[in-house]
Amino acid sequence: MITARNAADFVAEYATLLELSGASSFRVRAYANAVRALETLTTPLDELLAAGALTSVKGIGDSVAELVIEFANTGTAQAYEKLRAATPEGLLDMLRVPGLGPRKIVAIRKALGIETLAALEQACRNGQLATLKGFGAKTQANILKGVEFIRAHAGHCRVDTAHQSAQSLLAVLRPYAQYLAVAGALRRARETVQQLDFAISTPDTAAATAAFAAHPDIAEVIAPYAGRLTNGLQANLHVVSEGAFAAALHYYTGSEAHRAALCAKAAECGLVLNQRGLWRNDERIECADEAALFAALGLAYIPPELRENQGEIEAAAAALPELVTAADMRGMLHVHSTYSDGADSLEAMARAVQERGFEYLGIADHSQTAAYAGGLGVAQVQRQWEEIDRLNEELAPFRIFKGIESDILGDGSLDYDDSLLAQFDFVVISVHSQFNLSRDAMTARIVRAIEHPAATIVGHPTGRLLLNRAGYAVDIDSIIEAAARCGVALEINAHPARLDLDWRHVKKARDHGVQIAVNTDAHSIAGLDHLGYGIGIARKGWLRAADIPNALSRPAIAAWFRR
Repeated sequence: MITARNAADFVAEYATLLELSGASSFRVRAYANAVRALETLTTPLDELLAAGALTSVKGIGDSVAELVIEFANTGTAQAYEKLRAATPEGLLDMLRVPGLGPRKIVAIRKALGIETLAALEQACRNGQLATLKGFGAKTQANILKGVEFIRAHAGHCRVDTAHQSAQSLLAVLRPYAQYLAVAGALRRARETVQQLDFAISTPDTAAATAAFAAHPDIAEVIAPYAGRLTNGLQANLHVVSEGAFAAALHYYTGSEAHRAALCAKAAECGLVLNQRGLWRNDERIECADEAALFAALGLAYIPPELRENQGEIEAAAAALPELVTAADMRGMLHVHSTYSDGADSLEAMARAVQERGFEYLGIADHSQTAAYAGGLGVAQVQRQWEEIDRLNEELAPFRIFKGIESDILGDGSLDYDDSLLAQFDFVVISVHSQFNLSRDAMTARIVRAIEHPAATIVGHPTGRLLLNRAGYAVDIDSIIEAAARCGVALEINAHPARLDLDWRHVKKARDHGVQIAVNTDAHSIAGLDHLGYGIGIARKGWLRAADIPNALSRPAIAAWFRR
């Protein structure tokens, strides 16, 4: 069964392909309107499909309905496949450049014949793009900056995609393995990865490697123990003996800097550490697992997320913090519903959070300025509060807290007047517009918002979209200082496209006494399950449960909101 969100995404992609093909603006607009109609359905899509009533929805005509019905039945549509095949791959690559939408790409292609990122980059460097109507030198410079960003991240993959591939490969390897584990950057909870690494000890190497090579996701076998996946990642199988597994798992988990530092630590102890074991002269020291390996070096176990040579070895010789775990999390904050741009109703989201074992949900739909995301007017806020009151009676002791994701306006003020803002249980403040302000102006804007008495949490603090756009220019140290001074939390946005605040800044914020909320920013029930990616970043930033407000109990988080 497809959801309205699935259908909307599919129609949106079809509309993009249409626009890239040079279709009339009237036709493209019809599909864009249908996307909004699908996103705001009040009747479940499956019911409309079963009743043959999709065209009864305003904004959905016969052609859109046919496309959605075929997608629901087959997972695609012939018209879509035909358009996709006719669209040069380079045009789709160009869509990844921030600020470069289909209309501009069509204009560039028509004027300069450009169909690839390389040609676009060259046109920027020789000044051709600036001569086109509607572009100019500033636009050209921004496009070049975007292309350079994409080039710098070529070969990287988002963590959710990498995780799915890893789990699929683990499933086929497990029957042949005595010991088996994911290693590499994925095990260290890096926000993006360039390859997958697996450590395996097996009594039947031939069978294990054959199963690996035969996996349907392996597009090409490039070495006896390595393959290229259909998503472009390289997967490496590190086959080791049983006695060497702990050392091999540590070695292939990395990072390179951490590994080198630990090898130096071993040398100080008169030992040698490599991928085959921990050695004293020619004798391997038996280590049943990584904990035993670290203990043999006089260190506490260092969780994989910390292995970046950021002081973890020195801390392990004294006292490492007890890092937060999934079991510590008590509630979900910053979640969206169909009141704004979410795919599922408030009640459905609340029940899904409750079914996952959490004590509370902090709903935070978009505020009124975010009209593009169905931001709530004052009357809608009141209606949502009434529904929350009703649901809290039905679901008790589970509780829904009344929140909002208030846009930080251009001057640093917040959406809604102060009297309404004061009535929310909590307010997530976020930048959703005017990303191109100077560093000083953006910093001042966010600091002013943090200083507002209603501010509770700064949402996705740098605005980055991984592998898509860099964050806006901002002095993160000043943001941390302001958050500490005003008692406002920063967010780790757990969506795998964001993972913002970056882990490199999380520990600094923690050390300044700033609380860090780990939020899913879920726009659907499925999005609730992104929490684990945020916990990975929290652990990477050395966070304990005590550093995270939504690790508080229901009464404690209520008191924290009221402070």
